[in-house]
Amino acid sequence: MRLANLNDHPVLVVSSPDRGEGGLVTIVDIGTSMGVTFDDVFARWDEVMGLTEGKVGSARTTVQSALLGPPSPRPRQVFAIGLNYAAHAIESGLPIPEHPTTFTKFPTCIAGPYAEVVLPSGSVDYEIELVAVIGRFTERVRASAAWRHVAGLMVGQDLSDRVVQMRPPAPQFSLGKSFPGFGPTGPWLVTPDEFDDPDDIALACKLNDEVVQASRTSDLIFSVGEIIERVSAITPMLPGDVVFTGTPAGVGFSRTPPRFLAADDVLESTIEGIGTIVTTFR
Repeated sequence: MRLANLNDHPVLVVSSPDRGEGGLVTIVDIGTSMGVTFDDVFARWDEVMGLTEGKVGSARTTVQSALLGPPSPRPRQVFAIGLNYAAHAIESGLPIPEHPTTFTKFPTCIAGPYAEVVLPSGSVDYEIELVAVIGRFTERVRASAAWRHVAGLMVGQDLSDRVVQMRPPAPQFSLGKSFPGFGPTGPWLVTPDEFDDPDDIALACKLNDEVVQASRTSDLIFSVGEIIERVSAITPMLPGDVVFTGTPAGVGFSRTPPRFLAADDVLESTIEGIGTIVTTFR
């Protein structure tokens, strides 16, 4: 099942031809048929997962994918994990962490799959990430049971202003990663049952058609389940919450010379079994 956001309205994606065919997606409106909005769709996630062809009706609509918004537009909490691929920790000059390096991106940074982002400086970096959305109240949940609490997975970018992030006297991760548009996600949420192995998915990022990051989520130091176990042991995770799981090696600040985003750059972020989001900058 694929959940998308059309004009802040929950819809299911029935088919999604390649962007080369015009970027069209065929959708079914579940917001109207279920009487739900994005303010309560994740609180009623078990009902959404129980939908059948007969329950959603036969009405289909075809729309441009560029009209879609973030699949979880108003999360109450946004968790993010740093240094969660060994190669990224090494390129950052830091040891492999023994515990998840956890911070928050403030929810107002969340944007859709075709966001245009205003660059606040010349030091903004890209970071493709697998993003999980919580579908059930989650507190003290073991890693072995964690996937039952995940509504689905999205493509995401943890955009980061490195100067603000590392500004002394102490790093300001949350501020440096929370400018407007610094959390593009989408193009839709894909439920875990759609993957052969949700713990082993390929992801890649292109900057102006050049591949700058590529890896698999099986290389995560802390898996999605482990992240949920560690975080929910301390603070409850709520339906609709968003979890950025970490970025692989290849980010701009670790390059020689550093490579940061500039006006008119086009960033394409793709995750196997989910799709592609396209972020442009000005």
